[in-house]
Amino acid sequence: MIEARSLAKRFEGVDAVRQVSFVAPDGAITGLLGPNGAGKTTTLRMISTLVAPTQGSALVDGVDGAADPLAVRAGIGMLSDARGLYGRLTARENIAYYGALRGMAPAQVQSAVTRLGEMLDMGALLDRRTDGFSQGERMKVAIARTLVHDPPNVMLDEPSNGLDVMTTRNLREVIKRLREAGKCVLFSSHVMQEVSALCDNIVIVARGTVVASGSAPELLAASGCSNLEDAFVRLAGEQGAP
Repeated sequence: MIEARSLAKRFEGVDAVRQVSFVAPDGAITGLLGPNGAGKTTTLRMISTLVAPTQGSALVDGVDGAADPLAVRAGIGMLSDARGLYGRLTARENIAYYGALRGMAPAQVQSAVTRLGEMLDMGALLDRRTDGFSQGERMKVAIARTLVHDPPNVMLDEPSNGLDVMTTRNLREVIKRLREAGKCVLFSSHVMQEVSALCDNIVIVARGTVVASGSAPELLAASGCSNLEDAFVRLAGEQGAP
């Protein structure tokens, strides 16, 4: 479970995130929905201990990231918007390297690569150098790196950016399988269709703060709208204004 408690981050006099609070439970997909610049990425980076909050706290399975960042990092898999791979290494070697960084034994890494190769349908990619991979192929390797240590909490920062329709559909199936495995899945997006298709819970962020949260039916009821896109515009526009 991931919990944000009044998280705030200030960069050189600019409030990137202001008092963000929400809970992402286990066995569910929670979406951070908001326009570009709303503070979604900064929020995920604070939760993952990559950025220290100016105020508030983030807990992962009850552990405060400020008090024990190593324990938090061990319990999460984070796919950032930067999916850089080592181009001279094969997909297998890229994944194995991250497994080694996680302290996994060689036999554990080998088992994880086999499991993830099947899960992500990337058997034909494993022993190819990643230099020249398509965006979809790179995404598969990046997700495998994220999941190599089988973390109970998975965070994905706009994972479908730049992906074609078929690859996006495959990605959605992977995310659903993570939920079925009982994992806490938290991902950010500004794509309405993606959020409505996947999320059990939706947290709408605008201007660095949470303006609404709940299931899709709850947000429709709160906004008085008949579709999620109109609900988002109304809730973010009305409550996110300065």
